[in-house]
Amino acid sequence: MKKFFEEFRAFIAKGNVLDMAVGVIIGGAFGSVVSGLTDNIIQPLLNCIGGAEVQGKIQLFGTENYLDYGAFISAIINFLIMAFVVFLIVKSVSRVSQAAQKLSKKEEEEAPAPTTKTCPYCRSEIDIEAVKCPHCTSDIIEK
Repeated sequence: MKKFFEEFRAFIAKGNVLDMAVGVIIGGAFGSVVSGLTDNIIQPLLNCIGGAEVQGKIQLFGTENYLDYGAFISAIINFLIMAFVVFLIVKSVSRVSQAAQKLSKKEEEEAPAPTTKTCPYCRSEIDIEAVKCPHCTSDIIEK
């Protein structure tokens, strides 16, 4: 049982799990902001422009049951706003990661070939094509 809790603690300590938890919390807060935007700003504007009650309900067959189409329209608007924001975030993150990959590939390609090597006897830095060390005059044996 102790090993199980150690593995669980290691799993929770990983950065991905913490990032996901922060994302869920921020997503919930952002969802309430978007709901407030649609309920308090967009719906009243639609009511003024269209002249129709978006918050309206339709009574079913003269009973006490109603179809709340205003809440459904609000949910659709919430979804579209959230989907658009997530699309923008994913697009910007992928653009940044592609730029970072291009930059790292460019750095790898531009890395110059070594021009010096170390003498195995005196540890001095000498030209890569040298066969005799100019400092200690030892013959450099190629491996």
